[in-house]
Amino acid sequence: MVDNDQLCKQFAQILNGQGKWEKGGCTVSLHRTMNTTVLGKKSTRLMTANVSFESLDQTGRALNLAEVAVLQEEVPVFIRTLSQYGLIVSALHNHWLFTNPLIMYVHIQSVEPPLDFARKLAYAFQFLSIPFSDH
Repeated sequence: MVDNDQLCKQFAQILNGQGKWEKGGCTVSLHRTMNTTVLGKKSTRLMTANVSFESLDQTGRALNLAEVAVLQEEVPVFIRTLSQYGLIVSALHNHWLFTNPLIMYVHIQSVEPPLDFARKLAYAFQFLSIPFSDH
């Protein structure tokens, strides 16, 4: 039997974050420290990544989901890397108007072992100009 807390911890370690197992799923929240503004006001809450898995089946496959904030100029290489790994990019959009720099949000999904998903994302994160951390 799978120890969900341990699996969540491994998932988070791959992503360089802290995992939280609750209500049948594991969530890891990450942050990039950047100087960003919205409507000319400083914001420290925009550059995030939320990564999770749930619905783990007996074969070890789960529904894996992520929403990752990236700079506009990072979009092409980030999405290309995700696609090369067979991950589904289900949306690319902005959340906020009048941000500086322009921030886009990439939604990613797959059904596979969660540790495989985490490794693929961690690799794609290497192409971003500033790394994610759990702070």
